Amino acid sequence: MQTLWMQGRAITPEQVDWIGGLMRAHPGWGRTQLSLHIAEQWNWRNSAGRLKDMAARTLLLKLERRQLLALPPRQQCRGGSRPALAPRSDQRSLWEEPLLQEPLSQLLPLRVQQAQGLAERRLLARLLGQYHYLGYGRSVGENLAYVAWDRIGRLLAGAVFGAAAWKCAARDRYIGWEPAARQSNLFLVANNMRLLILPWVRVKHLASHFLGLLAGRLSADWQAKYGHRIYLLESFVDRRRFQGGCYRAANWICAGQTQGRSRNDRARTLSVPCKDIYLLGLAPQFHQVLQRPQPRS
Repeated sequence: MQTLWMQGRAITPEQVDWIGGLMRAHPGWGRTQLSLHIAEQWNWRNSAGRLKDMAARTLLLKLERRQLLALPPRQQCRGGSRPALAPRSDQRSLWEEPLLQEPLSQLLPLRVQQAQGLAERRLLARLLGQYHYLGYGRSVGENLAYVAWDRIGRLLAGAVFGAAAWKCAARDRYIGWEPAARQSNLFLVANNMRLLILPWVRVKHLASHFLGLLAGRLSADWQAKYGHRIYLLESFVDRRRFQGGCYRAANWICAGQTQGRSRNDRARTLSVPCKDIYLLGLAPQFHQVLQRPQPRS
């Protein structure tokens, strides 16, 4: 095994052997305990001083996919099963919600809030799972999720931002990235993984307005949670389904198209639909910041 670059770190064969020895020495440990111990032993923290246990968890999963480790089985929640996102009897169908077609001006100001509490996260996960064409699973690594209500408290939309794609030729050309700068600075880019306007909400310009509100606050929110800012947003829009009009109206730039591989398909073995690549800089100097290698702690 050669030294690998994962999660912004150089991972040596000795470190992989140490993790394997750790699992053999503690056969009762689950993945959460392993991740926390690795982050503590490596003093792996973000700029705010918080342990990067989710980055350690993602590292373990990547090592397992490379068949360099065999992780313990996922542990079940107390009670022997995973908690449901919501009771089936509480899940509303599309047709139980009244159609909302008011002008955007009558809904303002929107209340946009991070989905931080358990109830909010479950609500957003349920809505994305029920109404977004890609569904939704648990996010790993650095991520932020948002929900939006109108001025009288009607739920309208949700969005999730997470880790950027490892490689994207059109994006990398737009930034002017060399491989070393991309490796060290990828954490400064966030991917708009999900954007959902609820299907009974038919309000013109709502999506672009929501995107604009998110762009105005996301970098500061990321700083508060993870200790660093975000300088560029990316989104991959399935051109078979959408025209990307809300992104263009929110001043995102279409930088090109993908080449028919998934966002993390480093082995180039998967075939997926081509997507339009939309980008939005969050600071005037974002090109310069992203081109300058800056090692992470």
